[in-house]
Amino acid sequence: MARADLLVKLVKAGSSGDTGLFKRIAESIIAEEKHKQHHVLASQLESVLRNSPGNPSNTPRNTGSLLSEKLDNFLFRVHPQKSLDNVILTNENRKSITDLVEEQHRSDLLRSYNLEPRNRILLAGAPGNGKTSLAEAIASALMLPLYVIRYDGIIGSYLGETASRLKAMFDFIRTQECVLFFDEFDAIGKERGDTHETGEIKRVVSSLLLQIDRLPSYVVTVAATNHPELLDRAVWRRFQVRLELNKPNKQMINVWLKQFENQVKYTLQHPHAFLAKKLEGLSFSEIEDFMLDIQRRYILSLPDIDVKRIVDECLNQLTFKYNPNDEQKTPSDLP
Repeated sequence: MARADLLVKLVKAGSSGDTGLFKRIAESIIAEEKHKQHHVLASQLESVLRNSPGNPSNTPRNTGSLLSEKLDNFLFRVHPQKSLDNVILTNENRKSITDLVEEQHRSDLLRSYNLEPRNRILLAGAPGNGKTSLAEAIASALMLPLYVIRYDGIIGSYLGETASRLKAMFDFIRTQECVLFFDEFDAIGKERGDTHETGEIKRVVSSLLLQIDRLPSYVVTVAATNHPELLDRAVWRRFQVRLELNKPNKQMINVWLKQFENQVKYTLQHPHAFLAKKLEGLSFSEIEDFMLDIQRRYILSLPDIDVKRIVDECLNQLTFKYNPNDEQKTPSDLP
């Protein structure tokens, strides 16, 4: 059964003749019924809405240049490949994410007590430490599609254009059961008190906050930023879960190395503690680049493979890459 608040809004929209609002609320009800696995009812509602003479999509009207633009210009859909098991997190961050996933999976129980599951997550941290991977893993854990915002399509050069495009994008997202991902969120959620920003940006932030507030709980919003200090203070309050993803410590690097060895089916011929010490201070992205270098050399060395030599050479290059002023060590200097 659809939520009482949606049914009340639906009746109000119908009685006032607001066909656009009626359609959006009906689509929200359909998305919620799909979430409850009520596919027969959802299909029936979709058919009625699609074939209704009063459906705005069946009524000729001047849509204007904005609504004629394809939604592909605003966002693109990603089919999640990563799982939460693939993402290395601190115990505290993993607990926060698994709690949110459980709330989403058991949303019907929460609603029976007049509660909604949390659905807004803010990820902060330096580049290359898994913010995008975590967003994908959350979508995978929820078995939902991942929609990624395209700023090049959203941000316009004319007055009011960006806010209008945001509204069109959010109108579509409200009809979907999905994970919505804002990468580099500071590009659009900047502090409105910044004297260097234009009035247009301030209006965009106000519109963004309003649209986020209106998102139903079955739309999980994940925002990532490398510069949390640039975000508007009101933006922070919109997110129920706020996590900081820092560079991995030695323990997390150890886990990463074990996962890598399990994947490639050979050992690195060095103690993990030694490699973790050498890699400490790098981001996950930089560590992944280092391991991919090893993998390439391993493949190109077939069939005469000396894994220890390959790792030593990659460590030498790593030292030179991130500490170019240091004297480059030779493999014999390494244990």
